[in-house]
Amino acid sequence: MALRTPDDRFLGLAGFPWEPRYGTVEGPHGQDLRMAYLDEGSGEVIVLLHGEPTWSYLYRRMVGPLLDAGFRVVAPDLVGFGRSDKPEQEADHTYAGHVEWTRALLFDVLGLDAVTLFCQDWGGLIGLRLVAEHPQRFTRVCAANTGLPDGSRRLPDAWWRFYDFVRSTPVLPVGRMVAGATVASLPREVRAAYDAPFPDGSYQAGARALPALIPQEPDDAGAADNRRAWEVLEGFDRPFLCLFSDGDPITAGADRAFRQRVPGAAGQPHATVQGGHFLQEDAGPELAGRLAEWCRGRSK
Repeated sequence: MALRTPDDRFLGLAGFPWEPRYGTVEGPHGQDLRMAYLDEGSGEVIVLLHGEPTWSYLYRRMVGPLLDAGFRVVAPDLVGFGRSDKPEQEADHTYAGHVEWTRALLFDVLGLDAVTLFCQDWGGLIGLRLVAEHPQRFTRVCAANTGLPDGSRRLPDAWWRFYDFVRSTPVLPVGRMVAGATVASLPREVRAAYDAPFPDGSYQAGARALPALIPQEPDDAGAADNRRAWEVLEGFDRPFLCLFSDGDPITAGADRAFRQRVPGAAGQPHATVQGGHFLQEDAGPELAGRLAEWCRGRSK
């Protein structure tokens, strides 16, 4: 069974005027799942993939500038997050399942091609798998505060503290969690928007499940798939940009692997921006500006 957050939870969202669209993908038991997404503007398509425990609202400070710059912006809500349906059992959420749901929305429902991908947090764990499995669909990739773990390295202590908090907290205070991972102070109405998808703890199975799905050992589920993805990325010669922040203890230094191992990262205008883990909150307009200039080939 999947839950659907009532629409009235999303009324009056601060700084988020765009209306959602919906597509249907196949759920873990063969049922239909509704995925929400923004699809605004025209021109070259930029896909913005969020992670844990946020939703497309995270990109509100980037969407407007990218539209003004002449791009089409597609920003899905992952299954279990935002306005998308929420399978209520943690076991319904698997790494492979989230990759497939996102693939089905972007390629089967929307038929996207020549995609520029911007991915952060789990948006990278999912999005980079899609790049590796369907490289012909992507024109360029921008990774921000993310990684592609394959079980070969222990994640930092800051991540384990987050993991323990999620596993031990029956109802996750999502707005407060997001605020705690930014440098900027988030207003009450912004924190409320991050809480909006989750009327109570029964809607949070996805948010509780995802940390445990990150491969920690070489034989964990998803580890072999990520190793295969790295093999493809090591031959990916299309432009690959890293925009990481200077204040994220979880992903600090993860950009080095991309810059060293992905051929397309050579000679790109990689940059470090000021911000925390959710750098879209701290530096959204700057990220949008760098992304737009890079897509146009004008980056310095």
